[in-house]
This record gives sequence, structure tokens and C-alpha cells, in this order.
Amino acid sequence: MNNKIRKSILLALPLAVAATSTLADDYQVTITNLTQAQSFTPVLVATHKAGYPVFMPGSPASADLEAVAEGGDISGLKATLDASDDVHETVASDGLLGPGQSVTLTLDDSRRFRYLSLVSMLIPTNDAFIGISGLKLPKKKNNPVTVAVPAYDAGTEINDELCSNIPGPVCGGAGMSVENGEGFISVHPGIHGVGDLAPGTYDWRNPAALVKIERMK
Repeated sequence: MNNKIRKSILLALPLAVAATSTLADDYQVTITNLTQAQSFTPVLVATHKAGYPVFMPGSPASADLEAVAEGGDISGLKATLDASDDVHETVASDGLLGPGQSVTLTLDDSRRFRYLSLVSMLIPTNDAFIGISGLKLPKKKNNPVTVAVPAYDAGTEINDELCSNIPGPVCGGAGMSVENGEGFISVHPGIHGVGDLAPGTYDWRNPAALVKIERMK
């Protein structure tokens, strides 16, 4: 190989490595289930621009969020987020996340999309979900953000605690209900034993989850 060509290639290598490193910047999001006997359905995480609320406490839940909170179905919300120009990326975990378990999801970095949202249903409940809506991502490496996340009540279904109205391995009931709930998103009051669920087993005290967000590069 010509010495001049070899020298040009060697000089270009640091630039190529630098470009690769910039493109490889990413975030790790670790979700830990803090409850005693509730499981989390697949966790959906999105990065997006400011001013794009996935949900808002005190306001009615969207139909997409209702499907998550009542049936653990993230497909509709994921499709809506993926179709928005205000959203950079969505990722989701697989299966159920049991008590005391953690799952880590990785997202790409983008300077234009600096906010994170997250949702997942708690089962067995009627319409409880853990959620983060519009949390600013950390800018620097080795400076993680850790958030204690409560369980919210979507307000779309009555909390009758009847297994016929609760999906999942504990109850095996219907994923969606035609009954209306409180009509707005609020902090979930927990399990009170009014139906088929024993509060001594399935109740919890907030926070229901711990979420750690860390910039890796």
C-alpha cells in the first residue's frame, strides 16, 4: 500500500471513532417493582420533546392509556407515540415484571428529544398503572436520575376488585370493562378487600416502582 494512502487512513481513524461514539450515545432505564404481590405488564418507555404529556394527573385518561391500565395492552399507545413527530423512540419490556424484579431498557440519545415517559399496568388491579410523564433526561454521564414512582388510578373502571374484571395470571378476567370509573387520573388508593383480592396480600403503599435513568456515554 502506498505510504501516503496508509497515512491518510490512519489520520482518518480517530475521526471515524469519534463519529461512532457520538452516534452510540444512549440511556439505560432500569425499572424495579417495589410491591409485595403486584406484577407489572410490559413497560413502555418513550423519549420525546417537551410539552408532550403521555398522561396528566387530574385529567381524563386517553383511550390508549385506558387500554394499558385496564388490560396491559401497550400496542395502541405505542403506535400513537411512534406516529408522532414529537416522539423520538419507544421501547418496551417483555412479559411480566414480578415483585422485587428489575428490567433495564436502552434508548438512543437525541439532542432534540430530552424527555422521558413510561407506563405499565399493575396486575391484579382494575385500572392501576405506574407512570412517568415528561421527565427531563440527565445530560451527563455518571449523574443518574432516580425516581420513586407511584401507582396511578386511570379512572376508567370501577375498583370493584372482582376477578371477572381483572386480567392476568391471578384472576384471568376481562382486560377491558364497559363500566366507567372516576373519570380522571389520580393516585391509586390500593386494594381494600371489597371484591376477590385480599388486601393483606395484594395491597401496596406508594411508591410502587423505582426508576433509574442513566446516560451511558
